[in-house]
Amino acid sequence: MLLALLSCFCSSVLAAASGGKLPEAEVSIEVLHRPFICHRKSKYGDIMLVHHVGSFENGTVFHSTREHGDKQAVWFTLGIREVIRGWDKGLQNMCAGEKRKLIVPPALAYGKEGKGKIPPESTLIFIIEVLEIRNGPRSHESFQEMDLNDDWRLSKQEVKAYLRKEFERHGYPPNDTLHENMMEDIFAREDENKDGFISSREFTYKHDEL
Repeated sequence: MLLALLSCFCSSVLAAASGGKLPEAEVSIEVLHRPFICHRKSKYGDIMLVHHVGSFENGTVFHSTREHGDKQAVWFTLGIREVIRGWDKGLQNMCAGEKRKLIVPPALAYGKEGKGKIPPESTLIFIIEVLEIRNGPRSHESFQEMDLNDDWRLSKQEVKAYLRKEFERHGYPPNDTLHENMMEDIFAREDENKDGFISSREFTYKHDEL
């Protein structure tokens, strides 16, 4: 079944080391509207459909999904660095229909380099409205449990270690030959760019395996 069980296992988020480090930048969150009924709240690994307006501190709008481009809301997966870190941090625990204002410091946006219309060291302000939240095909928690060195990609050794642990947890004896064959088959199909790793994006966007 080639790791089909992995999508249903969740684990605690890895604790961040804190000794001697400067405090991490934080995003400022203001809830502008929250619906009376909330059937579920967003979490890492969820796929979200949002409209947003992005502006600089002086009020100049650099992008609006309702006015620019194809004027369509956008889908993205929360928590896999598909969007800026300020969004990954600031859009957790939201309801469909909720609207928030995020003030994102440069360290959680485009930093010292900037990007496109965004100058370096820009603080950005976003008004974000969540239209829909769907379960992601794979959980962020499962990925983090397997990602032992926290580098946002899975090595062959990490996948083998997880296979061994899950076999033992379910009462089966470890089988190195079987684990090796399973791992090779998984990488043959899941490692789309053939770089020897399964990235967080490759993991999250799969719908059948892992």
